[in-house]
Amino acid sequence: MSAETVEIDDGELIRRSAHHPEQFAALFDRYARQIHLYAARRLGAQVADDIVAETFPAAFRRRGTYDTSFALARPWLYGIATTLIARHRRQEERLLRALSRTGVDPLPEALADTVTRRVTAQGRDRELAGALASLPRGHRDVLLLVAWEDMSYEEVARALDISVGTVRSRLHRAEEGQERTRG
Repeated sequence: MSAETVEIDDGELIRRSAHHPEQFAALFDRYARQIHLYAARRLGAQVADDIVAETFPAAFRRRGTYDTSFALARPWLYGIATTLIARHRRQEERLLRALSRTGVDPLPEALADTVTRRVTAQGRDRELAGALASLPRGHRDVLLLVAWEDMSYEEVARALDISVGTVRSRLHRAEEGQERTRG
């Protein structure tokens, strides 16, 4: 096996990118599709493109702060993406508040069309979306990283910069909330 066929771990790639920035591109190749799918599930495909386009440059700028003893940068990248998703949601909320004040819809698709499209979704999807929407943001972030991205509690803790105990607690509270909703 030649040295070229051995895959270099993420921490080493980030370390090397300090002197050879092109090395960082391998992280994009490894994780861009996964980050895009996660963001698309959270915000839709169009915004997911923006999230990916923002996640990797942000990670590149912050690469000097990455602890290269961690072989996988996946949780770190999901943490950045989750922060960007929250920022996009806040922007959406501001846009909707402005729309409610002014009555002028700056979106190319009328809000009524968007709402109609969403309301006609499958019943289960609506129930799931409603349940997810009712969760506090921190609980939702933990739940989706575990359920959709198959992250371990430790990876979620790293991604969101919280303790493993907080991850467990948020998952437990999210489950309790779902039991009350079903009951």
